[in-house]
Amino acid sequence: MMQEKLRNLRKAKGMSQEKMAKILSTDTSNYSRKERGETKMRDEEWEKLAKALDVPVEEIKEENNSGIVHNDNSTFNDNSGNYYNQNFTIPNSIIENLQDYINLLKEENKSLKKEVEDLKSRF
Repeated sequence: MMQEKLRNLRKAKGMSQEKMAKILSTDTSNYSRKERGETKMRDEEWEKLAKALDVPVEEIKEENNSGIVHNDNSTFNDNSGNYYNQNFTIPNSIIENLQDYINLLKEENKSLKKEVEDLKSRF
């Protein structure tokens, strides 16, 4: 699904839905509907988003939406010129589970910070 590819690219580039909405001159809820595929995205919108994400439009709109990780890190070089696992695929379900877990950890962190602040205010 193109929208899933868009969401994964947006997150990989560290861009929020709010920022993407500004690029399209729309509100965040409308952008969110577009990203979920509930509202049709026009070609010029795809072009603006591709430019913002610094990728070709075709890369966002391609049907293969699995997460491809390209590793050009020389740490994996075995000094013989051979590289291990330069490219591998991470299933979207794993990416989504990790994103959910990150969000859960962020909420827990927020709660713990509040608890610390409450304890500080008592002393």
